[in-house]
Amino acid sequence: MKKIILQWILRFFTAVILLQTLYFKFSGAEESIYIFSTLGIEPYGRIGSGIAEAIVSILLVIPRTTWLGALGGIAVMSGAILSHLFVLGITVQNDGGLLFLLAVLVLLSCLALLYLDKEKFLNVLKLNKYVN
Repeated sequence: MKKIILQWILRFFTAVILLQTLYFKFSGAEESIYIFSTLGIEPYGRIGSGIAEAIVSILLVIPRTTWLGALGGIAVMSGAILSHLFVLGITVQNDGGLLFLLAVLVLLSCLALLYLDKEKFLNVLKLNKYVN
């Protein structure tokens, strides 16, 4: 029972963080445009990452697809963290490192969700072994 409660807390926490960033990405907020312009992928990177984060959020809250959402979240947040470390810097436009911190927290949450759902993930890997 504790595992199920923890999974729902992590799912909700992660989905809320990802979903709240969609407004800024899709509305063309100044900070989002700055970030993706600095990365050289404005506007397609901003819109594309928003779509990816929306899909990840949906997959995370569906128990059957949580492991898939967690994998997607790990991929998206790894890109965000690497962008901060190598291009943007930890602090972006005097945010005190908040965006970087949120990316790290979402990454850790997705790693935990993948671990908690490892049976489903491993079953998919085993099935794929026999398909080829």
